[in-house]
Amino acid sequence: MADGRRSSEDYLEAILMVREAKGSCRSVDVAAHLGFSKPSVSVAMSKLVDSGCVKRLDDGQLVLTDKGMAIARSTLDKHHLLTEVFCAMGVSPDTAEHDACLIEHHLSEETYEKLRGFWQKCRQ
Repeated sequence: MADGRRSSEDYLEAILMVREAKGSCRSVDVAAHLGFSKPSVSVAMSKLVDSGCVKRLDDGQLVLTDKGMAIARSTLDKHHLLTEVFCAMGVSPDTAEHDACLIEHHLSEETYEKLRGFWQKCRQ
């Protein structure tokens, strides 16, 4: 996978997470959440606006479009599932979070769906 796609998914996921936690999100929030510089986030946000994934409101708030929300939600769902499975296997929470963030971008939809179904059966 291209690093650009992974980066876009990380930014969209961050916007979703910040909005869920705080109710709103600005570029400065994304920078703080990801530990990136404000100028880097500003460039990325412009690309996401151009791609139709994000809208920037007049007051600076970032809002996911339907397209952006679908990508963010899918990425976050994969992240949560992978983290949960890794922790259940005995991986430390910090390592599970880190590894989930890496893998979520490379996991095919087929494998994700099979893993999700398998995990649901295991938890019954």
